[in-house]
Amino acid sequence: MVHIDYIIVGGGFAGFFLAHQLQKNNLSFIIYNGDQISGSHISAGVCNPVVLKRFSTFWKSKEQMEYLETIFSEIQCYTGNNYIIHEPVARIFHDEAERKQWRRNAQKEDLNPFLNTDFISLGSIENPLECGVVKNSCRIDVYHFFKDLFTYFKNNNCLVNESFHHQLIDTENGIYKNFKFKNIVFCEGIHTRDNPYFDKVPVLPNKGHCLEVKINQTIDPFIIKKKHFLFSLSDNRFYYGGTYDRFDQSDDIDPEFVGELENGLKAFYKNEFSITKVRTAFRATVDDRRPILGTHPEFKNLHIFNGLGARGVLNGSYFSKVMLDYLENQVELDPEISVSRFQ
Repeated sequence: MVHIDYIIVGGGFAGFFLAHQLQKNNLSFIIYNGDQISGSHISAGVCNPVVLKRFSTFWKSKEQMEYLETIFSEIQCYTGNNYIIHEPVARIFHDEAERKQWRRNAQKEDLNPFLNTDFISLGSIENPLECGVVKNSCRIDVYHFFKDLFTYFKNNNCLVNESFHHQLIDTENGIYKNFKFKNIVFCEGIHTRDNPYFDKVPVLPNKGHCLEVKINQTIDPFIIKKKHFLFSLSDNRFYYGGTYDRFDQSDDIDPEFVGELENGLKAFYKNEFSITKVRTAFRATVDDRRPILGTHPEFKNLHIFNGLGARGVLNGSYFSKVMLDYLENQVELDPEISVSRFQ
């Protein structure tokens, strides 16, 4: 029997960021990572403190952006790489009213640090009304983040690449297979609906499509946003996405959403491009737009960390520290994020 502090179920942003917090605090853990592709794995990884539809901000945005540099510097200490790419978001204005709204909102105390009132014109795309730049925004190299951490945890015998079977948990004695555990944290995204301990928690699947496109021309080095995000990957490969669909529960690629993305890109990029890949996965969202942290009401060694939504990097990195402090230092959870709000 292997004695261990934590079992983490799920290998998306929630699971990997929590694993980092445990490692930093010298706590033993094993990650169960199944073969499902999660929304985390194909996400844009954009870290943006501004809601680009209304030019507003959101709860804990300042704290999340400040913590981002800290946690990725810590991760760099053992992977050798820092995954933050300092390319700011450039939001294409649709009309004159948006330009005026941007400038008005930039005078607000909570938005002034983020909304740059010096508009820019990008030469590689159609932007007749220019673009507003979000200061301090950036993105994460999602592919290499997961690739490197998967390899690191695997090499350190902290990751099992197999599905987790809830029915094998012995909650009374803290045993799962050959592990004697103190705690299990479920970071399962939409698959929490298959978890008999947390299946009543209202995590809502939101399906997203994204494209990988080939563009042979040089594109300005920004995260360009009109309806969706466009940014460079490497070797003339670009990310473009993603869509939102609360209704389709299948894993199938929907041609309607592929068409939406293709037309969205054509709306501001007038040169030729080709679609090389289409990906789809599900985000774990919550109606109140708050993540879900906490403990099962009966089984005190079972916990949940879920509901990161479309801001997986920001929510996952910041609230992984909150989760660690709750579990190890008995710091009370804010009622806005506690799973008890659903009980």
